[in-house]
Amino acid sequence: MSTENIHLSLILPAYNERLRLPPYLAAVRSYLDARYGGDYEVIVVDDGSGDDLLAVLQREHVGWPQLRWLQHPENRGKGAAVRTGMLAARGDLLLFADADGATPIEEESLLAAAIHAGADVAVGSRLIADNGRRRSRGWFRGLIGRLFSATARRLMRLSVRDTQCGFKMFRGDAGRKIFSLVEEPRFLFDLEALILADRLGMTVTEVPINWTEVPGGHLHLARELPRIVVQLFRLRRRLRKSV
Repeated sequence: MSTENIHLSLILPAYNERLRLPPYLAAVRSYLDARYGGDYEVIVVDDGSGDDLLAVLQREHVGWPQLRWLQHPENRGKGAAVRTGMLAARGDLLLFADADGATPIEEESLLAAAIHAGADVAVGSRLIADNGRRRSRGWFRGLIGRLFSATARRLMRLSVRDTQCGFKMFRGDAGRKIFSLVEEPRFLFDLEALILADRLGMTVTEVPINWTEVPGGHLHLARELPRIVVQLFRLRRRLRKSV
């Protein structure tokens, strides 16, 4: 494949997503074809899936040369999958999104506008108030998400309110620099990426987006939260030592 840059790379980390990914891929293809012509790529990173995701991707690839995929031999975590995709991407703009399609692909234009206005990183946000945006989320996950974001912001001294939204865009060179340094393989990679952007003197803009919770996710917050909190303090110690 050519190493020539293209306008947009969309990275989709996927683990056992043979059911939820195809509808999103259909929406992605329709939108990106109309907006960018052929000047884009979609990179699905199969993070050691045990379902027939590969067969789905092979089927979707027919007649769609902009779609390609990379595979981890075993499940390494969302952060590791995003890092693999970001470092393989050729775009002038790098966007990662969740494979469930919780964020409509059309929101890409809002983040791209922020980048073109001067931001190095544009973060999709479910927490910035905007009467024109629709957010649908179960009350429990919403509460836990808000509490975690508030705790993470205070501990890490970040200005971004919604650190964990899975829809973030990077100017190409900024994204490749950040993800060459990211070490967190799982849930906390977003935090590390934002901290690194701040340390590197990059401009980060938070953009309100539409977002709808999609059933069938792999993260069970009630069960995983204690482990995530431990990892949060470990990340804080590690980054403090690296200052």
